[in-house]
Amino acid sequence: MTERRYGNHTIALSNLEKPFFPDDDLTKGDLIDYYASVAKLILPHIRGRPLTLQRFPDGIKKSGFIQQSRPDHFPDWFTGLDVNHGGDTGHVAHMIADNRASLIYLADQGTVTLHRWLSRGEQLRRPDTLVFDLDPPGNNFEPVRQGAFWVANAMRALGMTPYVMTTGSKGLHVVAPLRPEADFDDIRALTEKMASQLADRYPDELTSEQRKDKRQGRLYLDIMRNAFGQTTVAPYAVRAKTGAPVATPLDWNELDNKAIGPRHYTLRNIAKRLANKSDPWRHMRRHAIKPGTLEKKLSAHVYSGAK
Repeated sequence: MTERRYGNHTIALSNLEKPFFPDDDLTKGDLIDYYASVAKLILPHIRGRPLTLQRFPDGIKKSGFIQQSRPDHFPDWFTGLDVNHGGDTGHVAHMIADNRASLIYLADQGTVTLHRWLSRGEQLRRPDTLVFDLDPPGNNFEPVRQGAFWVANAMRALGMTPYVMTTGSKGLHVVAPLRPEADFDDIRALTEKMASQLADRYPDELTSEQRKDKRQGRLYLDIMRNAFGQTTVAPYAVRAKTGAPVATPLDWNELDNKAIGPRHYTLRNIAKRLANKSDPWRHMRRHAIKPGTLEKKLSAHVYSGAK
């Protein structure tokens, strides 16, 4: 047991030498040290947002589990947020990581990956981000790369400012900041319309069909995460996969580099990147668009993009 102090809180860290990524010789201590090092980067992207955790107390080769609710044994200083999901789910006391100590505490509890809501606690039913989740239809990443550029062009034509991130898994997320002025149903309807228009423009390459048997090898424009209670992987979160890949925000010109794929950045090489480059998403909130403006432009069919 090792005690470390983070801000106003002391955390007793345990089993720091336990293998967490055994194929990569990375331990629980390495994971904790990573999250401590990126706290200033990740916190602006998760602060105030309910989290869903992927926990692997004995490392990624052993059984893990998904957790949304705040356990009773968590310390009193660890923030929770009661959310009424309605229906059979009812009330859930979600976890909120608003400071470095919270982030480290979660890592010590075996949290490998953090997934965040698209809204914050003060306006929980009004998202401040929309997302297109792009995964390859096969093993070729190039359709994802090209599709991301097309989605970004459409967003720009509609007045949005697009941002891109490797997911650390299979594909890319293309996101745009919003002012939290419309509810999730409205935002999802707008993203569905965007996806439909993009699929109409590039019918041989893109599809908005949810059913896999109707996609016919085309890139699926997945907008299903734009709904209340859904989550996306947090920027700079580690994925529970061999190689310890990290979900990494990129500048758009970096996507031209075909050496960069969805798992390019890892616990082994991310430090070098972060030592030489600031967060490409650091000014995202400055560029939030009014949903009403987006709706008007979509209704007027004013966007286009070079093929």
